Amino acid sequence: MRSSVWPWFCAWLAVGALGSLGLLSILTIGAYLLPVAVVAAGLLATRRGSRAGLAGVLSGLGVPLLYVAFLNRGGPGSVCTTTATGQSCADEYNPWLWLAAGVALLLAGVVLGVVRQHRAAAR
Repeated sequence: MRSSVWPWFCAWLAVGALGSLGLLSILTIGAYLLPVAVVAAGLLATRRGSRAGLAGVLSGLGVPLLYVAFLNRGGPGSVCTTTATGQSCADEYNPWLWLAAGVALLLAGVVLGVVRQHRAAAR
C-alpha cells in the first residue's frame, strides 16, 4: 500500500478494533463502546479519501481477539497463580482458536488493502 493509505488504514483499524471490543464485551462496557465505534465510522466515512483504508476494519476486528488469546495464554484448563499471601485459580480457554481467528482477520485486512491498492494503481 502507498504510504498515504496507511493513516486511513490505521484509522479504520481502530474503528474495527473498537467495534469488535464492543461486541466481545457487550454485557459490560460494550454498550458504551459500540456507539463510539459507530460515530467514529460515520466521521471517517465522510472524509475524502478515507475509503482507501477501509480494509483496516477487517484487520481491526482481529485485534481484540489477539488480546483474548494473550489473556488465555496459560490455558486451556485451570491455571493457578501462587503469591506470598495466597493462591488464585482461574479457568482459561483455548488460546489457539482466538489466536488463529485474530491473525487470520489481521492478515486478511492487510492483504485486501494491498490488493485494492494495486488494482487502484493499475487503473
